[in-house]
Amino acid sequence: MKLKRICILLLALSLPAAATAWTAELNTLERLGRHLFFDQRLSNPSGMSCAECHAPEAGWTGPKSDLNRGGAVYPGAISTRFSNRKPPSAAYATFSPVFHFRKSEKIFAGGNFWDGRATGEEIGNPAADQAKAPFINPLEHNLRDARALCDLVASAPYSPLFQQAFPSVPQPLDCRGDLSGTIDRIALAIGAFEASEELNPFTSKYDYYLRGQARLTPLEEKGLELFNGKGKCAQCHPSDAGPYSRQPLFTDFTYDNLGTPRNPQNPFYTQQRRFNLEGKKFIDPGLGGFLRTRSEYRSQAGANLGKHKVPTLRNVDLRPAPDFVKAFTHNGYFKDLKELVHFYNTRDTLPRCRGKALPGRDCWPAPEVARNLNRDEMGNLGLTDEEEEAIVAFMKTLSDGYRPER
Repeated sequence: MKLKRICILLLALSLPAAATAWTAELNTLERLGRHLFFDQRLSNPSGMSCAECHAPEAGWTGPKSDLNRGGAVYPGAISTRFSNRKPPSAAYATFSPVFHFRKSEKIFAGGNFWDGRATGEEIGNPAADQAKAPFINPLEHNLRDARALCDLVASAPYSPLFQQAFPSVPQPLDCRGDLSGTIDRIALAIGAFEASEELNPFTSKYDYYLRGQARLTPLEEKGLELFNGKGKCAQCHPSDAGPYSRQPLFTDFTYDNLGTPRNPQNPFYTQQRRFNLEGKKFIDPGLGGFLRTRSEYRSQAGANLGKHKVPTLRNVDLRPAPDFVKAFTHNGYFKDLKELVHFYNTRDTLPRCRGKALPGRDCWPAPEVARNLNRDEMGNLGLTDEEEEAIVAFMKTLSDGYRPER
């Protein structure tokens, strides 16, 4: 326990007080985490790093336009294997608190992954908890076990950084005598990098606007007004600073069922039976599926089926080229921000799709999970087409890397 407290303290010291630029200098622990994050050796077969699914040019999410255009789920080290959800952004994810139940509001919050299963309860940080899982997941990095990961890291040219990053630990990279502790330190280093200014620079146009260093256009200003008001976006994606950061994070780290339709191109439907017992009948249970695995929360699983983590809207439109396709929501069903806003606006006013009706214009497909729909903040917002466009224009001001005019 003492060792874990030391690791958690080191991670806490690495968290940025105020991010300023993409090129911020990293401390030793963050540099170690960066090496691990981009190391393509840490998979079986080799060739897959964390950045394969969480790339900076796409806002630290999926960087392949062709995949985003379709199923939006990324292949693992074995190219025929796919998990069931699109990659969430790794940026600003480290601000998420440890998974918990808010009794006063009767809602869950915190944790990482779309379903919250990286709770952070074990080592005090959800991002570090999340960092462990992909390496030994057969649908992702596909390493045999934790020892295989540890041995690969021990043979890496950056392995001496462990002693510098964890100076109070006699043998911080010990795959035989302290495998569990070493895996925790690997995860903490990745979590520290993900908490660094490289992923969390707060350099969007909106950030400069808040500092008085940039002006929003009239359309963007109108979008901000709608975002905070009639569009009800800020009720889950707050545009003001909150309890977890001195800058707005555009997520409250809670869970919602938006009524997102199934993505018929999701490759998980065709996975081998050992990975997907339900085949094409698979329904993503979201948070409810995770709660079923916890005895203290099992009774609340039904009330949370279909709910997924509220993602940050920071970098929601960041892309390497104008024609690059991004995918949105947990299964990547939506490919366009305007379409997504239109869904929030009209989900409950357009009929269910039948025959040759066009989704989004004439109708919407049925929700993947019809229970527990959020009907308070979306579904019938009464926005005009111009107001939808204004909200999209505002969300485009949330991409990091903006350079204010001098």
